[in-house]
Parts: sequence; C-alpha cells; structure tokens
Amino acid sequence: MQGTPSPESVSTRLQRIAELARKAPELVFTTLAHHIDLELLHEAYGRTRKDGAPGIDGQTATEYAADLGGNLRLLLDRFKSGAYRAPPVRRVYIPKADGKALRPIGIPTFEDKVLQRAVTMVLEAVYEQDFMDCSYGFRPNRSAHQALEALWRGLMDTGGGVVIEVDIKSYFDTIEHRHLRDFLDKRVRDGVLRRAIDKWLKAGVFEEGSVHRAEEGSPQGGVVSPLLANIYLHEVLDTWFAAIVVPRLRAKAFMVRYADDAVIVLASEEDARRVMEVLGKRFARYGLTLHPEKTRMVNFRRPGRAEGPPGSPAGSFDMLGFTWFWGKSRQGNPVVRRKTSSSRFRRALGRIADWCRQHRHEPVAAQHLDLCRKLQGHYAYYGITGNARALSRFLHEVERVWRYWLNRRSARAKMIWERFQRLLQRYPLPPARIVHSVYRIAARP
Repeated sequence: MQGTPSPESVSTRLQRIAELARKAPELVFTTLAHHIDLELLHEAYGRTRKDGAPGIDGQTATEYAADLGGNLRLLLDRFKSGAYRAPPVRRVYIPKADGKALRPIGIPTFEDKVLQRAVTMVLEAVYEQDFMDCSYGFRPNRSAHQALEALWRGLMDTGGGVVIEVDIKSYFDTIEHRHLRDFLDKRVRDGVLRRAIDKWLKAGVFEEGSVHRAEEGSPQGGVVSPLLANIYLHEVLDTWFAAIVVPRLRAKAFMVRYADDAVIVLASEEDARRVMEVLGKRFARYGLTLHPEKTRMVNFRRPGRAEGPPGSPAGSFDMLGFTWFWGKSRQGNPVVRRKTSSSRFRRALGRIADWCRQHRHEPVAAQHLDLCRKLQGHYAYYGITGNARALSRFLHEVERVWRYWLNRRSARAKMIWERFQRLLQRYPLPPARIVHSVYRIAARP
C-alpha cells in the first residue's frame, strides 16, 4: 500500500548515518533533515506511546490516528518549510523519590511527540557514536540494570575506594541554551533540525492558565529532552572526566552515569579531594549547581583497608534506588551488596497502600490480579543479587497492607490473620524472586 512505512529502509538510512558518524568523529553534519520523510514519520509514530496523557490541545493518539496519513503529511510539510510551531508543554507535578518534593513534568501534544521522536531517531544515530561507555541513561539498548552491573563490577574489581556522589540541582531546569547550542554546533548544524530544536527549547510551559517561557532548561517529559540532556552532560562531565581528569590522577578511577545521576569512584583519597575541589567549578562554568548536601565523598574501601575521608558512617551510598554497602559472601569474603533504599521502599509501599485503599471495594479476584502485576513489576527492577531480604520484606508488607484494607471494606468485616491466610492460599501473591542475577550474567558465554 502506498505510504506504508518500511522499517528496513528507515533502519538502513539510520545505519548509514551512524557508520558515517563513527568513521568521522570530527565531521559536522549539515544535511540531515532530508532523512526525515513520510516513512520515518510513520516509524516515529509507531515508536510513540499511545497511552500517554494528552497535551494542551487535548488530542489523543486515537484521534490523531483517525487520519494518520493526512496528519503526518501535513506535519512533514510544516516541519520542512519551517511553518511548524512547537506548542507549549502542559506542566504537571509528580512526587520525587524522597516523597518530600514534587518533580515538574512537561507533557507535549501527541503530534509534537511524533516529530520529536523522528528528530531524536536521526540525532541518536549521530550521537550514539560519540557517547561514552560510562553513560547509560535514556540511550538505546542501555538500561539502569546495566549501569548497576557496571558499577558493581567496577567496585569489586578495584576493591572500592572513595566514592563521590554527584547530584545536580534541578538539572533539566537549568540547562543553558547557549551552551547547548555550542555543543550541538560541534556535530550537527542542519538548519531544519536546529530550528526545530530551538522552537522546542523556547516553546515554554502551560501552567495555571498561562504560558511561561524560560531562557534556560529543557522540560522533563519531552521526547527529545533526554537526548539533549545527555549531549549536555557528555560535554560537561563525561569527556572532561575521561580526557582531562583521569590522565592527571595518581590511581585508578572510573565513573558511571545514568542521566543526571553519577557516581565517581577513585582509588586514592588525594585524587578524590582534588576532583571534589574542581567539580563544582566545572559545573558552575556551564550554569549547573551541585546539590550541597547530596553531593558528597564516601569512604567505600573494602573492609580492612585504610580509613578514608569522613562521609557516611556506614560507608554506604545510594544509586539508582539502591543502597550500596560492603557485606560478606557465604564464604566470608568482602563483597559489595545492594538493597532497596529506604526512600524507594517507603514510596513503593505507600503507592500500593493508596491503591488498596482506593480499590478495597472491588472483587478480591480483581484486586489480586492487579497486586500480582505490581509485585512482579517491583521484582523486575529491584530483584537483583543480594536484595532477596528486602524483596521478602516488601512482600510481607504488601500482604499486611492488603489485609488491613480488606478489613476496612465494611464495619462488620473481620479479616483476622487466620482468615487472611486462607485467602492467600486461594489468591497467592507472587513470591519474591531475583530477576537480575550477577551469577547468570557471568555464566553467559
């Protein structure tokens, strides 16, 4: 059928861009927009989530798909001619991991998501050849669990060291546009693509009935925002650490970054102090601020080694929802262990408690089905080697919360533990299980 997208041809074109970018790391691309055609927009539409919240125009994916071909052709014409206007994003707030503050999220219109996805696909073909191995966040074929694995392997191989937790204050809201444009100039100067990116940066946010336009920042929630944020930190942190910092260090060091969360591990305390002294200055040069309380040095040397700098008394730190600490293996050897961080544990349990309260009057079979899905989702992320105890505790707390709200279905309800145990025999919750095992990964050929 005419106009039907061809994933093979789209993939081939993107692969050619990637090969050219890999072979010529100093090449500046001035013509990329011609790769965005109707076929690529169809592919971008296929990769765009259809169940997301609508933007300020209220248009859903179903409504947009009613005349998909016509909408995409009109979108392509406006994009190529420069007539496309980036609509403001609708701002909502979600709780942060600590549960004490709210994180602003921008929701673009569905059509804007499709175009951002198309531009991101082309830009990723270029920048994936430049990004470094230490970066894992919001990249194709990379995940948080790969970052966790890399950090665990690095700590085990080096025997720990001094850990610098890097926390950037309001990162997405403080990206300076002028620096971002300078970074983009090093690789991409296509006028059509750059014009679209500038429009997204200047589109502003719709909140409380009015549009607010900012001179800095890239709203979280936009499809292209994670890529732009990675480009920014690639220049500010990744390349600086690899090319400037590491050659000047006296001992081994490595870094793992997931989006704006980063951990730097240094074998030498002196090196760590020197890096800590210049880290804030480096970020300030590009308009970024390190969180004064969350950015810190932690002594994470293997037990038995010399004491390190003052930090966490327990010699622990948090990264990607886990608390990292030294423990012992079954053979009694020191090993890096990880458990669900207390803030993430409380947040996950609180969400399930709220759900049980809101759905307590639904049939038990329906509640059981949804709770099983929620627990399996929890295990899918937190089910890593060494975290079995926290998973079991979470399951026990979920059972306790479920029984409590079943007992509140009416004034006469009496869901005593004996009765609840019989209910669990009929509607058992999935047992805690390790989904991501370091031993299975090591056994792969």
